[in-house]
Amino acid sequence: MSVCADLLSAFQKLGARTSLPRVRALHAPQNLDGNGKMSAFCAIELEGGAVGLAYVGLDDAHARLKDVCVVGADPLCLIERCVAARGAERSIGMATANALTRWLFDRVGFEPPQSGDSTGGVRVETGVRIGMVGLFKPLLSRVLEAGADLTVLELPPEIPGECEGWRITLNPADLAECPQILCTSTVLLNDTLDEVRAACRAAETFVLIGPGAGCLPDPLFARGVTRLGGSWILDAAKVVDALGSGQNWSGYTRKFQLDQKEYPGVQALLDRL
Repeated sequence: MSVCADLLSAFQKLGARTSLPRVRALHAPQNLDGNGKMSAFCAIELEGGAVGLAYVGLDDAHARLKDVCVVGADPLCLIERCVAARGAERSIGMATANALTRWLFDRVGFEPPQSGDSTGGVRVETGVRIGMVGLFKPLLSRVLEAGADLTVLELPPEIPGECEGWRITLNPADLAECPQILCTSTVLLNDTLDEVRAACRAAETFVLIGPGAGCLPDPLFARGVTRLGGSWILDAAKVVDALGSGQNWSGYTRKFQLDQKEYPGVQALLDRL
């Protein structure tokens, strides 16, 4: 089963125990003129205010967001629809899963701990072989200055080959000997998590990071993810406003870091309801 299918199964169990909030709104990034910068994320807002984010830069996701009707929808229907979908419906389904996860966490009083750094706890030291799945440009200087050996798995339009102190590849097998892996949560949208994790056979640490890494961790930990590094929303209203205006919304969130050993599991959370 896929991650989306596993999430649907878990949320169906949640829905059997309690009434789930309906979808209040879909907040899409706006195309702006001039110097405005468009966010690459959409947000699903549930009744009660819980918000979940998802990347909309794959396929035709951003262009087709307006074609998907979500207001008043049962969140389980949107998650179910995304199991076999791509593009806009996949992004909306994952944003809904992230919002419903936040709703559950708030309901039972679970809050993941704050992250101590921007690399999700990956060991960045001289000589350590680090693999990145997706190019995290803000982290490049820190990794290279530490003297780590960096290999980046990236899709076009980035050009594969040697760069200054690091290299880009299109082949997941090139990460096979990297003990430390930083992986974009975009793998949840294109269903490549299983393939990438299997290729990283030497990975001692496999961290899934990004604002889209906010879903129930259970199916991710079951697939060999050792840690999540996501964005915990502190002010949902300001995040939503920033998305619509193309402004930076990171100031209204904090980074969290959740290890498998710190997470009680979805069954324990359901038992708290």
